[in-house]
Amino acid sequence: MKKPENAVKDRRQINGNTLLLLITIALFIVMYAVGCVIYAGKGFTHLQNFLNILITNAGLLCVACGMTCVMLTGGIDISVGALIAMDCMLLAVGMSEWGMNPILLCVLVLVIGVVFGTFQGFCVGYLEIQPFIVSMAGMFFCRGMTAVISTDQVSVPSDSLFYTWANLKINLPFGGYYNKKGILQVPYIRVGVVIALVVLVIIFLVLRYTKFGRSLYAVGGSEQSAAMMGLDVKRTKMEAYILSSFLCSIGGICYCLNTMAGSVSQATGLEMDAIASSVIGGTLLTGGVGNVIGSFFGVLINGTISSLVKTNGKLLSSWANIATAALLCFFIVLQSVFALFKDRNKK
Repeated sequence: MKKPENAVKDRRQINGNTLLLLITIALFIVMYAVGCVIYAGKGFTHLQNFLNILITNAGLLCVACGMTCVMLTGGIDISVGALIAMDCMLLAVGMSEWGMNPILLCVLVLVIGVVFGTFQGFCVGYLEIQPFIVSMAGMFFCRGMTAVISTDQVSVPSDSLFYTWANLKINLPFGGYYNKKGILQVPYIRVGVVIALVVLVIIFLVLRYTKFGRSLYAVGGSEQSAAMMGLDVKRTKMEAYILSSFLCSIGGICYCLNTMAGSVSQATGLEMDAIASSVIGGTLLTGGVGNVIGSFFGVLINGTISSLVKTNGKLLSSWANIATAALLCFFIVLQSVFALFKDRNKK
């Protein structure tokens, strides 16, 4: 069975935008190399510093993968930060006050993510309500439900299985070094990093090799053309939001594994970090172009900026937001320039 010509054309168009991905990867390498040169004496060159970026941003990586899938359809989801806050609060309160099993709570969090995504996807796909309005309502709902669960900052109990998961170190057989006291420091990662990397690989394969992945690109490229190809545009949009919320709930578990607490103000602004990571990674705001590998490097760039500011020790944390905003503007302009040249070439 032959693939539709438009689908083949879409795949070629995606391959033609690898320049954006290469720019993102090159930018990360340059930024990290500069950090290694400037802060070599503060341990920036150690492998563990890079692994700490992954550990801190494991939850964001899961969310960015889901956000990329939604943005490929031309949509957006600004409820992800609030959903993570609700997930963390549910996990923390469930274990500390309700005495629930951590495994059962994690399953409950994932089910809530699917149900939440189904509702949002139905509103966007079948009711054709603007994604920004739908996800904004979802954001207010999740923040409100977080406060309903508890208005206090609740910590995960230290005698729980979840606490054991969070403190589990997966040592790496390379990259070790001796500190000033002569003690061997073995680099390690956490469980959250493993989960996030598995999510990254799975979503990459889904987008590249499955009909669903090709449908996301086709819908984002042109809904009218996608419908003429026989694709169910409404269902595809709905499934994109279900996948996004499901991955967000996985990210919520990873986020809680890192913070070990739940609070009403948790993950504030994380939705903007996810959007910025996707855009910096080459995902177009208009849809149809992007991939999770680019989003992965977008997350690494975001984390590297924060790490550079933290390692400096004299800069305010707000400088990390300023630098991210500048990069976001740069990549949006870059995408517009590439789109302009592409349109001229067609003419």
